[in-house]
Amino acid sequence: MRTIHATPASFMVPPAPHIVSSAPTPRVHTGALPAKASPAAAATIQSHARFPLPLRMDRRRRSSRAASSSADATVASVEDAKRDVLIALSQIIDPDFGTDIVSCGFIKDLEISDALEEVSFRVELTTPACPVKDMFEEKANEVVVALPWVKKVNVTMSAQPAQPIYAGELPEGLQKISNIIAVSSCKGGVGKSTVAVNLAYTLAGMGARVGIFDADVFGPSLPTMVSPEIRLLVVNPENKSILPTEYLGVKLVSFGFAGQGRAIMRGPMVSGVINQLLTTTDWGELDYLVIDMPPGTGDIHLTLCQVAPLTAAVIVTTPQKLAFIDVAKGVRMFSKLKVPCVAVVENMCYFDADEKRYYPFGQGSGAQVVQQFGIPNLFELPIRPTLSASGDSGIPDVVADPQGDVAKTFQNLGVCVVQQCAKIRQQVSTAVSYDRSVRAIRVKVPDSDEEFLLHPATVRRNDRSAQSVDEWTGEQKVQYGDIPEDIEPEEIRPMGNYAVSITWPDGFSQIAPYDQLDMLERLVDVPRPATPAVVS
Repeated sequence: MRTIHATPASFMVPPAPHIVSSAPTPRVHTGALPAKASPAAAATIQSHARFPLPLRMDRRRRSSRAASSSADATVASVEDAKRDVLIALSQIIDPDFGTDIVSCGFIKDLEISDALEEVSFRVELTTPACPVKDMFEEKANEVVVALPWVKKVNVTMSAQPAQPIYAGELPEGLQKISNIIAVSSCKGGVGKSTVAVNLAYTLAGMGARVGIFDADVFGPSLPTMVSPEIRLLVVNPENKSILPTEYLGVKLVSFGFAGQGRAIMRGPMVSGVINQLLTTTDWGELDYLVIDMPPGTGDIHLTLCQVAPLTAAVIVTTPQKLAFIDVAKGVRMFSKLKVPCVAVVENMCYFDADEKRYYPFGQGSGAQVVQQFGIPNLFELPIRPTLSASGDSGIPDVVADPQGDVAKTFQNLGVCVVQQCAKIRQQVSTAVSYDRSVRAIRVKVPDSDEEFLLHPATVRRNDRSAQSVDEWTGEQKVQYGDIPEDIEPEEIRPMGNYAVSITWPDGFSQIAPYDQLDMLERLVDVPRPATPAVVS
């Protein structure tokens, strides 16, 4: 049994009747938004959910062989054949999202030949950089060809990248970017640019469309670390947008490509330059934009976090204690800005010699960041002359030596970033929604299965913007009676990782931070109704 607390219409007046939810709350999956499952797939999920993948497949093969003996290795119709194929494919579980590929909506263009012997379908993934696409292709062939009536299987792999969740609220140049990754250290000289560039080219090697934005105006590194043929940014004369340069298929923008070298300017001017370079660039459609953040936690970082909806951050550090102190400041900054840190990269950790591993700068800085701040993944990079030299040669190490140990570490980091971004997008896209069945705004608590309900009028009446509250006197402009009790939101859209934009029937667009919604739930929960809604 679990209780969902329903909140009254406003905590400014006595509570209105509470909301009762009559249906059980569904469990939240941290993956791509699943499409509606077919009845066959749903049945399979129900019956096999308790078993690991290998056991599920063995059970299905035994049942298929049993069916073949009674059905003489044939199916009666195309519809029956499609149902068999979907049941077989629903045994394949996406390891990131925890559900089967049929329920995820990955199976497209399923066709059965007239002779009921040949099967063709397409597996459409949510990112071209999916780290398990080869496994999906192999398993899809394996489970379908195991059906007794199948003689040939044609599997095609494709990707339909997820669209930006909040594209309408962004500058035009950023509207076609699915994920924006910040690589930050808050301290200079720890290899942050090296990590940013090699991560970007790793993602590109995984099949993603990638761009790199060098946000360090005072000392841009990108022009040294890559070798594009065109080393100057070009402005489109028609729309005045900046056209990025390219190297090995990755789009590049840096103040160093602006023909200015390194800048000498004051802080406000730097923020303006960063804003212009990032938002007026015609990035086109990108799966990942990697931002090489400058050192520190100042105006530039706040500008970037406010202008661009950062999906996640990767933190770079070194083993020294001094590096940890500065990195801790950066992690706290991202936490306040609601940007999840998904990985820590500890650079210059060790070197191998005489069949031994040496740690010349000590150990534990990266692990301390992981433990203290709960960041889930830690990656260690060795002291390698080739890694340093690649930064000066203009050829990233993962390009120069794609089979080396360093490239393997970056491959693991790339897989981590892809998986974590997919989970974050799912959590953001479903964090706040309107449930018409109970006429309530449903808010899901991050990293848990818990949620609570808010009356729409509660949210609208407690808007704290200048349109609702006088900024000088604190006087409430919108009175209780101005908001009808039966008001319903027309649209709810995520605004980065920190808030949602709610459009109301009167045309008012309200920005509601997640923290404010949580505060509303706790404040109005004080005069809790005597009989809260109970959901089994």
